[in-house]
Amino acid sequence: MHWKKGQQIPRNQNKGAWECSWAQALLTEGGTEQTADTMESRSAPAHRGCVPWQGLLLAASLLTFWSLPTTAQLTIESVPPNAAEGKDVLLHVHNLPGFLGGYVWFKGESVDSNHQIASYIIDTQEIHPGPAYSSRETIYPNGSLLFQNVTLQDTGYYTLLAIKKIFQGEIVTGQLRVYQPVGKPSIRASNATVTEHKDAVVLTCLTNDRGISIRWLFKNQSLLLTARMKLSRDNSVLTIDPVRREDAGGYQCEVFNPVSSSKSEPLRLDVYYG
Repeated sequence: MHWKKGQQIPRNQNKGAWECSWAQALLTEGGTEQTADTMESRSAPAHRGCVPWQGLLLAASLLTFWSLPTTAQLTIESVPPNAAEGKDVLLHVHNLPGFLGGYVWFKGESVDSNHQIASYIIDTQEIHPGPAYSSRETIYPNGSLLFQNVTLQDTGYYTLLAIKKIFQGEIVTGQLRVYQPVGKPSIRASNATVTEHKDAVVLTCLTNDRGISIRWLFKNQSLLLTARMKLSRDNSVLTIDPVRREDAGGYQCEVFNPVSSSKSEPLRLDVYYG
C-alpha cells in the first residue's frame, strides 16, 4: 500500500446536508436504495430530496445488517504498538476490501453516533468531523487514522466502519495504548550500615509512577536473588535477612513501562564483620 499525504479534518458547518449527500450516495449506488423501515431494495430516482437527518449512521446500521465475510481479514495495527504521551500514533488499516465508498471512525468498540470521530467519502474526498473529534486526528485516503500529541485519555479501543459501494460494510476494532514516561526513582534503606550475620536490611524503591514494573540491580548488574533475599509482590521492597559481607556494594532499582525506563542513584550498603 502506497502512502498518501493525510488530510486534516475540517470543521464542516453544513452537517445535515453533508450527511444526506453521504447517505444518498451510498444508499442509491447502482440504482437501488435500502429503506430504513422495510429493509427492502427498490428503484431510486437520479435526484431526490433528502431530509437532513443522520443519514450516515442510518447507512452504518444498514451496512452492519448486510455485512458479509471476506477472504482477507480487515485489521488495524497501532504504529507504534505502545506510544509515549505526547508522541504521534498511527492506526494503520490492513487488508482493505475493494470497491469502497468511504470510512467512518468511532472511539470505542461499537458504532455509536455519539463517539464518531470522522467520516470520509473516497470519491469526493469529503471529510466530516464527529462529536469525538479533538482536532488532533488526521484521516488518510487509505482509511488509516493518525493521532498527534497523544494523551493518556486517548488510550482505548477504536472502531473502523469500511463501507463498500455495493452496499456492504465491514467493521474492525483496534487498540491504542498510551503510556506516560517514567520518572527517576529513589531508594530508601532501613539501615545502610549493618553487621554481618546479625542485622537485616530493607530497601524500598520509591516512585510516583503507576502501571510500572520494577527490577533491582547490584553493582550495575541484575540482582541474583539468594535464599536470604525476598521481594514484595510488586518488587518495590527488597529484604535481605541476614546480611552477609558479599551483600556489600551499590544497589539500584529500575522502573519501566513499555515506552521508557529510569534507574535510581546507587545506594551503598556497608557490611561490618561481626
